[in-house]
Amino acid sequence: MYRHLLFALNPAICGLSPSPDLPAAPPSALLLLHTFCPPKLAVLPLSARSISTTGGLLRRTDMEKWIHQIEEWIHQQPIEQLYVAFAVLVFTFVFFGLFRILRRSKSNTIVLAGLSGSGKTVLFYQLRDGSPHLGTVTSMEPNDGTFVLHSELEKKGKLNPVHLIDVPGHSRLRPKLDEFLPHVAGVIFVVDSLDFLPNCRAAAEYLYDVLTKAIIVKRRIPILILCNKADKVTAHSKEFIRKQLEKEIDKLRTSRSAISTADITSDYTLGVPGEAFSFSHCQNKVTVADASGLTGEISQVEQFIRELVRP
Repeated sequence: MYRHLLFALNPAICGLSPSPDLPAAPPSALLLLHTFCPPKLAVLPLSARSISTTGGLLRRTDMEKWIHQIEEWIHQQPIEQLYVAFAVLVFTFVFFGLFRILRRSKSNTIVLAGLSGSGKTVLFYQLRDGSPHLGTVTSMEPNDGTFVLHSELEKKGKLNPVHLIDVPGHSRLRPKLDEFLPHVAGVIFVVDSLDFLPNCRAAAEYLYDVLTKAIIVKRRIPILILCNKADKVTAHSKEFIRKQLEKEIDKLRTSRSAISTADITSDYTLGVPGEAFSFSHCQNKVTVADASGLTGEISQVEQFIRELVRP
């Protein structure tokens, strides 16, 4: 630093001859010198003996003299000018600090949740490999992967990969969902539209627990209710499933306390008092779509993901 300040001007002014061992000052050092240092501080009356032949370091006495002159120069400046300089410095640190925080807050994590047998694992493989991987069994551990969506592999340009997590649907394994929620951009809640009615109550209870979690409400995490297996002739429509889930959740509001059993630190309630529950009453965005993991009809799933994780 000192070497650059000394040689920002002509070395001969300092009483020194140019040396090939000492590099020229970069433009930034030259700008700093002429902007903040008065002429009497830009050049110090140093002899050639003040410079080490190996590193070009200032002697201790010359360094102390230089620091003392800077302190005198600072005391001579108007106090308003120093306040402005300090304010600019603070603003710069705050700006870049917020910028880094906002960059970290943009998550690329999407979670697949839902009851066992709803087809979450098949959807995971379709999104990753473009294949349902027939013969998959009920997952006992989360499927976790970071990848570019299979449908986008042939697209040109750099694409943002998606971190997709398939959380097991067994009741004893559902608490694993809480481990991922602090980092998610969105949740895909998968419902089996073929065998929906026998599982309607259980699906509504699980969805109720998800919707009333404190972190879901506070962060307004978007949720997609995905009616899977829609390719089957006897599958229920997404409109029917939405209405049935709303009815069941409306019943749960009266049969349960306002505190979710899944997250007892939350005191969030669903819906509007005195009105029948609707997903439109939720503080976070809740949408309903249909898909078929088996046939690969997952365009609405990919659209939901790309709305949250930009390419």
